[in-house]
Amino acid sequence: MSGKFDTIYRQSIEAPGTFWAHAARDLYWHKSWDDVIDGSNPPATRWFAGAEFNTAYNCLDRHIDAGFGSQTAVIYDSPVTGVVRHITYSALLAEVARFAGALAGHGVVKGDRVIIYMPMVPEALVAMLACARLGAIHSVVFGGFAAKELATRIDDCQPKIIVGASCGIEAARVVAYKPLIDEAISLAKHKPAHCIILQRDRQRAEMQAGRDLDWLEVTAAATPHDCVPVPATDPLYILYTSGTTGAPKGVVRDNGGHAVALNWSMRNIYNMERGEVFWAASDVGWVVGHSYIVYAPLLYGCTTVLYEGKPVGTPDAGAFWRVIEQHKVRTLFTAPTALRAVKREDPEGKLVGNYDISSLRALFLAGERSDPPTLEWAEAKLGVPVIDHWWQTETGWAIAANCLGIEQLPVKHGSPTRAAPGWDVRVLGDDGHPAKAGEIGNIVCKLPLPPSSFPTLWNAHERYRKSYFDHFPGYYETSDAGYIDGDGYVYIMARTDDIINVAGHRLSTGGMEEVLASHPDVAECAVIGVTDELKGQLPLGFLVLKAGVTKPHEKVVIEAVQLVRDRIGPVAAFKTATVVNRLPKTRSGKILRGTMQKIADGAAYNMPATIDDPAILGEIEGALKGVGYARK
Repeated sequence: MSGKFDTIYRQSIEAPGTFWAHAARDLYWHKSWDDVIDGSNPPATRWFAGAEFNTAYNCLDRHIDAGFGSQTAVIYDSPVTGVVRHITYSALLAEVARFAGALAGHGVVKGDRVIIYMPMVPEALVAMLACARLGAIHSVVFGGFAAKELATRIDDCQPKIIVGASCGIEAARVVAYKPLIDEAISLAKHKPAHCIILQRDRQRAEMQAGRDLDWLEVTAAATPHDCVPVPATDPLYILYTSGTTGAPKGVVRDNGGHAVALNWSMRNIYNMERGEVFWAASDVGWVVGHSYIVYAPLLYGCTTVLYEGKPVGTPDAGAFWRVIEQHKVRTLFTAPTALRAVKREDPEGKLVGNYDISSLRALFLAGERSDPPTLEWAEAKLGVPVIDHWWQTETGWAIAANCLGIEQLPVKHGSPTRAAPGWDVRVLGDDGHPAKAGEIGNIVCKLPLPPSSFPTLWNAHERYRKSYFDHFPGYYETSDAGYIDGDGYVYIMARTDDIINVAGHRLSTGGMEEVLASHPDVAECAVIGVTDELKGQLPLGFLVLKAGVTKPHEKVVIEAVQLVRDRIGPVAAFKTATVVNRLPKTRSGKILRGTMQKIADGAAYNMPATIDDPAILGEIEGALKGVGYARK
């Protein structure tokens, strides 16, 4: 190890206090820290204990004080409404300060919770930053989430106010949000004092007298509010995990450590400079939206793109390339599933040629495993580095990445490269012993976890300890399975519950998906393990074909099965696959493999709260019956 990356990585592991204290000096602290690392209550680590900090001040006021108020902070691009709006740092500060005044005027103080249930509009960012300005704790819930799920979150975090909108707007439909808020409040035991509602012209909401307040009216009447310094270890937000299984977990993010890690990542991972345009094509309801639509770009002084649309259909599969050209995007960050959707509709990448994307320096992918064929397609069509990186809601930023701002390491398709500075990643067997290089096991991170990592779960510290730390003492259990090769490259193969056991052989569904995705007719795929009396489990594949494929489905399936047999071998016991029109996913793009497995085995299941379109499950059941499964 002798490169620049190796030197920086080694410093971060051997002297984390010194390393992160140096990174913290780029930000403004109302009061300096007593301890960089406070590990007095393991397994949690508190960063910058004793310091006072305000995240909103560092996102806005700090840049304006330095003379950058006229720089664009946010580009709101909404193809579904035909609106493009540029908001400067000064203008954004004015809106945030005024809305903070509106919240304070209706009783919100430091430590209070505020639920935000909004579409991808600038007011969502304003509400988040206004809470941060007051030292209040926001909990953003993905707009359009089912009322029952919203009610669960209301009861758990007990907000003083809910900030919402009348509706969300999509290319083909309008989703009424306000009735969902009303139903959620009726279901919840906790009743918020007020709802502040942004009325959108496409569909206006009925307001409940005494409880509901109009966004425009309350902001017009409000007095701008100053920043409230809070302990750096105080919560900035609560973000509930998607809850595809079990009760959702309220991941807590602190103020100081979160800001330090995100600010550091913009230069060192994403290779950004102040004033450049960064676009995370996600949603503020997810962790990527929190970290890289809102906080990281604004902390670092970049321009962030807030996009209200889809990768395809607004109006076509060239939507991403249009935004890059129009706004001179330097770095795009999206999910592999979005790129696969583009690839499916435009497999030859012809639409890329319609736009000048010369401003683009890199494409980053995260959210689920990136299959090499999709990476290779993007590399060929875009002509820039395509970087897979791995992180989780619990961490708030990348655990493993190719840190372009430090030193670009060789790309290995299928790997998010090496552990990022601050992260000591290991692979352990089920017995807790280290796995050999190349051997699949449980991916864990040695404590202490770096800044931005969650210090607890909201109102559930014992669950925090049991869920993440008890199984492998001294380590954070990621619940991802994979291996580390001889060069230190991390490979995420599946969630640990997606490792299937075929006649005693531990096999990765991700490895099989990688092979299937390489078939020239396959746009997207998924593999699950289904119950088998003889071998315990057998793999079963789902194939989504590229647009324009005319080959008989049966022939594609035969070829795909043979491909797995050739690449992985008979040990995979891969014999069955079926062609489907689409895969069931959460709204953030994760494939619902666990639900598909329950349907295949004929087991009872609950409708996942995060599912994008429940009708897909009926399609999956029909396809499974066609290959002899889903028999109850």
